[in-house]
Amino acid sequence: MRISLIGSGNVATHIAAALKNAGHRIVQVYSPNLQNAAMLAYHVGATAVDALKDIDAETDIFIIAVKDDAITSIVPQLSTFGKLVVHTSGAVSLDALSAETANAGVFYPLQTFSKTKELNFWQVPMCIEGATETITKQLEELARTISNNVYRVSSAQRKVLHLSAVFACNFTNHLYGVAEQLLKESNMPFDMLRPLIAETADKIKAHSPTTVQTGPAVRKDERTMQAHLQMLEGKEALQEIYLLLSQDIIKNSNAGNGDN
Repeated sequence: MRISLIGSGNVATHIAAALKNAGHRIVQVYSPNLQNAAMLAYHVGATAVDALKDIDAETDIFIIAVKDDAITSIVPQLSTFGKLVVHTSGAVSLDALSAETANAGVFYPLQTFSKTKELNFWQVPMCIEGATETITKQLEELARTISNNVYRVSSAQRKVLHLSAVFACNFTNHLYGVAEQLLKESNMPFDMLRPLIAETADKIKAHSPTTVQTGPAVRKDERTMQAHLQMLEGKEALQEIYLLLSQDIIKNSNAGNGDN
């Protein structure tokens, strides 16, 4: 399939590489920053452009992989070609495309991407939605050339999935950063926490997160929680986060004991 990427960021980089490795032809890579477009285009054998007026219509599908707020401004300029246009966003509805073109779909990879870190794309869940059954099947076939985990997910379901991913990934990663800063303030390395983080992630491969919840909130260890709050004196935002999370764990957890 001939594919053009609209965007050159983390998502575009990994999708373009996966598609090229699967034997598809990457025709063009667009970015308002020509240097960024050229870097990705070089790796996938494509042409780099920095103006939408220079987009080549000789493609089968346009994959929009840009920040959510920019999607609706790009679609009208692609819809005139009459080709399939899809976006890769977890939070933007299919309607954002179908309002401009009947050839619309969603090609959402549920994963956290960094340009500098390789990953096995075959394990990435691909969430597919099409404006028609024919488009949905076409996107499913395309997705199966790069992933073993392909799902039909509606716009409403995808929004819930994306929200869940923010809690599971983005917020969790932020808390890792908070932990790193607390350790740094006491001259301890973040490496000390890596085995704990790995074991926590390993547990939920086979168990519900709720059933393996540990810590002072599960044990209702008031003295320890009060001591932690005192240690966070002067860090009001962290105190509030600590309280909110602890209270929610107490409210919702059905586990009995914890070790941490």
